[in-house]
Amino acid sequence: MNRVIISLVMYMTYLDYSATTPVDEEVLTSFVQVNKEFIGNPNSLHKLGMASNQLIESATKQILSLLHAEEKEIVYTSGSSESNNLAIKGVCLKYQNRGKHIITTSFEHSSIYGPISYLQTLGFEVDFVNTLENGLVDMDHLKSLMREDTILVSVTAVNSEIGIKEPIEEIGQMLKEYPKCFFHVDATQAIGKIPINLENIDLLSFSAHKIYGLKGIGCLIKKKKIALEPIIHGGKSTTIYRSGTPAVGLISSLAKALRLVLEHEKENYAYVQSLNNKLQDFFKTFDKVRINSNQECVPHIFNISVLGVKPETFLHALEEKDIYISTKTACSSNGDASKAVLALTKDAQRASSSIRISLSHKTTREEIEYFCICFKQCYRQLVF
Repeated sequence: MNRVIISLVMYMTYLDYSATTPVDEEVLTSFVQVNKEFIGNPNSLHKLGMASNQLIESATKQILSLLHAEEKEIVYTSGSSESNNLAIKGVCLKYQNRGKHIITTSFEHSSIYGPISYLQTLGFEVDFVNTLENGLVDMDHLKSLMREDTILVSVTAVNSEIGIKEPIEEIGQMLKEYPKCFFHVDATQAIGKIPINLENIDLLSFSAHKIYGLKGIGCLIKKKKIALEPIIHGGKSTTIYRSGTPAVGLISSLAKALRLVLEHEKENYAYVQSLNNKLQDFFKTFDKVRINSNQECVPHIFNISVLGVKPETFLHALEEKDIYISTKTACSSNGDASKAVLALTKDAQRASSSIRISLSHKTTREEIEYFCICFKQCYRQLVF
């Protein structure tokens, strides 16, 4: 065990992969190469512009093929937050003549709640579907909430704080009975971790920096027949729904990142599950630790509460040992209790003391061993 400590104190132990992932070397190399070799604006009519445009078309076909979504189309964005905003505002404003009723859950990212709150100022109504004790959407309640004027149901595929994996396929199948209603899925924490079937999904969001790609590029995949009200106007691009000069290098690197992360999805999942099992056994030995993630969660996200200790205090204690975790999602307001943990556990104390450990196939067993040693030390110092 001493050998493990000696080897690990020489470099940081990163356990915040759900906030962002380090860029893959192959992805970075591809990005640099494309930016050097494809200098033309994709919207230009000369051969340099046409070469850049053809590269974007090739990347787009590859992304759709990898996700088995060839019949859909892509709107490139700056990331999941923009994709979520464009999906929600875009479809609701475009089709508001059909109705102004939206349904979502208590386990969504702030980039879902933000645009929905904005739409409420414009007269849209919002209902939150009940979830079962394990955090899964109550399908009976969802069906009871559906109305003639329900225009959108937005459900995250994997919750970013606890890791709950929602029954997306079942929801999509049920919503086929409501042709006027659109189904949006935030798949930011799901792509690259679990398979996603896009057949009954109208709009799907994800981001490159969660799958070892670069920051600044994301996707909104939508059915071709769906129109959107843009949130950025003016200027030619790859689509009428999002103006701006297409980022050739970023788009190309996104395709590379997606291909690489999907190549070993099953093997990576099994490996991360083995790390998760280790943490499960470890945390069960502490009287003041409550495990919030359950059997319905992906193994990559492990949420606990250390009762009686502020999460920021524990985070900084581990940071002193060069270990990096999160208290909530990176986009959450500082100092607030976790809405997701509260929704799941109904326990305010657990919600105000939760921390998130997020794992990757790049996480080593030695890092987990080192984390456990350091956590035990911090626990003894901070828990009274």
